[in-house]
Amino acid sequence: MASESKKKCRQYNIEYLKYGFIQSPTNITLPMCLICRKVFSNEAMKPSRLQEHLIKVHANKKNMDLFYFQTLEKKFLKEPTLVNMFSTTSKQDDDGLRASYNISLLIAKSGKPHTIGEELILPAISEVINTMLHKPAFDIIKKIPLSNNTVQRRIDEMAQSVEELLCEFLKATKLSIQLDESTLPGNEALLLAYVRFVKEEKICQELLFAKNLMTDTKGESIYYTLEEFFKEKEIPMCNILSVATDGAPAMVGCHRGFIAYLKKTVPNVLAVHCVIHRQNLVAKNLNERLHKSLHYVISAINKIKNNSLNDRLFGQLCTENDEEFNQLLFHTEVRWLSKGACLDRFYKLFDSVLEFLKTKDDILRGNLINYRSDIAYLTDLFKNLMKQICSCKVMI
Repeated sequence: MASESKKKCRQYNIEYLKYGFIQSPTNITLPMCLICRKVFSNEAMKPSRLQEHLIKVHANKKNMDLFYFQTLEKKFLKEPTLVNMFSTTSKQDDDGLRASYNISLLIAKSGKPHTIGEELILPAISEVINTMLHKPAFDIIKKIPLSNNTVQRRIDEMAQSVEELLCEFLKATKLSIQLDESTLPGNEALLLAYVRFVKEEKICQELLFAKNLMTDTKGESIYYTLEEFFKEKEIPMCNILSVATDGAPAMVGCHRGFIAYLKKTVPNVLAVHCVIHRQNLVAKNLNERLHKSLHYVISAINKIKNNSLNDRLFGQLCTENDEEFNQLLFHTEVRWLSKGACLDRFYKLFDSVLEFLKTKDDILRGNLINYRSDIAYLTDLFKNLMKQICSCKVMI
């Protein structure tokens, strides 16, 4: 036992390379001959024994200089090994998995169908690799799974991870919340909740949840949906500092509104009327003069867009006049902010519209000329509303 404890573990020295020895790839405490690939014991790691092996076993190499053995070492390190092959394959698989998640995230952000991964993205990647890099793309493409089910699963996994991280953070921080209830085309009632909080001295905003209201849309149902979510995620209700809603009775009712139920649990919560809802009300209640000018704009757009021939002729006229655009835009009453884009496009093509209406509707053309300044004012008004809403990001 005493003799074993006194055994010395010799260390490799770079000088041993001139005898043709390097550290063994499997055990750095053992020397390995570069010529015959034989591995020696640690006790043999002496200059005299290494030189003796070179002279006796590889006599034809004993006069080779250091550069020769350095070249042998480089060749040896470049040789593919089983370990390297497996590690390379594993890395390629990991890279393919990472690419699959990144592309799935891009698909989710774009709102495109999940099938676009297999139908467009993978063929596009294959075309780029084949055409630009002049390499077969099959080995790379097969490592990036992007089937319909895979993309859906990736998106669900990322969404769940983001939700878990967000809820974990909200357990220990104060927050503001905004709620909005809306009815989908299929008569499903949907409750959306956004949260705003301070993180690393920055104001952050996230979508907290989107829940279906199974029966009615009363304030009580909205409150219990929110309370159930907070209990499930173990977020204290007392963390809510303020809440923003629209002016619907189900939200702000004194006795049965959502705010009334919330104040029973969080008495000091600050209730705020959503600024976007206020702006929506203002935009829908224009004075008579501005409303008339908007009516003339809508009439002119409908006269051109509702007739296929007029739409094509107007597009050709815009092209001849070297306009930036060659089509007008409709607006939708539900998405009231679309009026801003509609007015902005109309005013940019105002001169072409007047020229087109000269032979189509001279009365409407005259009204547009008379209300031109009001139309310009409306265009700027809605453009500023859109900028404010983008800056406040749907939250107070």
